[in-house]
Amino acid sequence: MVSLDTHMSKMNQRRLIFAKLPLLISAILIVIFIIFNLSAKAPFQLSSGVQYYPSTKQFSLLIGILTRADNYDRRHFLRLIYGIQSSPLAQIDIKFVFCNLTKPEQRVLISLEILRFNDIIILNCPENMNSGKTYTYFSSLPSILSQPYDYVMKADDDVFLQLSPLASSLHPLPRSDMYYGFVVPCQSMNPFKEYMSGMGYILSWDLVEWIAKSVIPKNDTFGPEDKLVGRWLNSSHKARNRFSNKPAMYDYPRTNGRCSHELIPDTIAVHRLKRWDQWLAVVRYFNLTNKLVPSKLYHGLD
Repeated sequence: MVSLDTHMSKMNQRRLIFAKLPLLISAILIVIFIIFNLSAKAPFQLSSGVQYYPSTKQFSLLIGILTRADNYDRRHFLRLIYGIQSSPLAQIDIKFVFCNLTKPEQRVLISLEILRFNDIIILNCPENMNSGKTYTYFSSLPSILSQPYDYVMKADDDVFLQLSPLASSLHPLPRSDMYYGFVVPCQSMNPFKEYMSGMGYILSWDLVEWIAKSVIPKNDTFGPEDKLVGRWLNSSHKARNRFSNKPAMYDYPRTNGRCSHELIPDTIAVHRLKRWDQWLAVVRYFNLTNKLVPSKLYHGLD
């Protein structure tokens, strides 16, 4: 026979368990909520290695703007230009790319930029334009990035990009063996004739990986970099999917003959912006400040 004390002890234990149930259930729900939110916010990868974004982002694009370490003003300006743009279709990351630092002040100032913006890639190469920098950029990415992108772009620092139209133009295109840009010569409309202009061209990730592994680009790195990329792909029968986006990509009016035309609303890229007055004209034409909300804090703005 169970004693009265034993019976009372079991009753007390049951009461304690029931009393703690709401706390246990709450704790379990909190853990489930945290795990769900972490998984919802972070993109995960498919077996193919391509990123999948469970929200509205359909693909990813890395834009590497090739510039020089001393171009501080240009980088800060471009951060303003691209920091106010986005696309509902694509996860777009922008990095400024240059070669080895050569001055003590660069190491200090660029370290501050990295701490503040985290948008710089420093390649292991001597600074150059047409002596292998672009090859080093593409060939280094598979080993230095923590994850792949669907597309990788090489862009100049004197080009203005409209990110949303760019993403919209890429959205229906193939994710592999793809080469996209502004075909040169200027009069050509055939993307398979010659090569994409260095103002800004895009490769699918599989072609970036090929550049990193193949001896063909490795042994052919000196000369006009955009022409070299086209030669690598042609000689290897790569980039079966090619797209030249004219007239949406062009040189600034009256700067380069048949590659130039007037600014148009459906622009993706404007190249050869060498002067601040040209940049100002672009900012005004595309009304980049239209989201500015009137405030008593800002006197005298348009």
